[in-house]
Amino acid sequence: MPERPIRLFGDPVLKTVSVPVEQIDDGVRALVTDLLDSVKLPGRAGVAASQIGVNVRAFSYNVDGEIGYVLNPELVEVSGEIALIDEGCLSVPGLWHKTPRHPFARVRGTDLDGNEIEISGTGLMAQALQHETDHLDGILYLDRLEKDERRAAMKAVRESDWF
Repeated sequence: MPERPIRLFGDPVLKTVSVPVEQIDDGVRALVTDLLDSVKLPGRAGVAASQIGVNVRAFSYNVDGEIGYVLNPELVEVSGEIALIDEGCLSVPGLWHKTPRHPFARVRGTDLDGNEIEISGTGLMAQALQHETDHLDGILYLDRLEKDERRAAMKAVRESDWF
């Protein structure tokens, strides 16, 4: 299937806590295909199911040529001193803001065969893992911004041509 349209800031699904995948069926397999097709486009490090309008715990990632997905991901470890990193989001197009993130992250979940998988990394992978699990918890990167940065971000959102 082709990539799915990305839901934009203001869509209630982006602020909704996603429900776990209970059973792997054709619908979940189709969702994973859609997530992988959607993340393969240039400039995309990750796509959460909620960003394509599906309220289940799943995301895809595309970092440094490594493309994959995780069902029912849990952020099980973050470490290192939090740093402010330029971050953007497909659901908040065209805007980048200094976002506090840990330099290392580890996510544990399952694949389509029900096998436990673990993904970890530093740099962009760590950022993507934190960002995408946030989406599944109804948190946008804008919610993580420090007060002055958030005020500037919200002003930029209100002034954007897509809002």
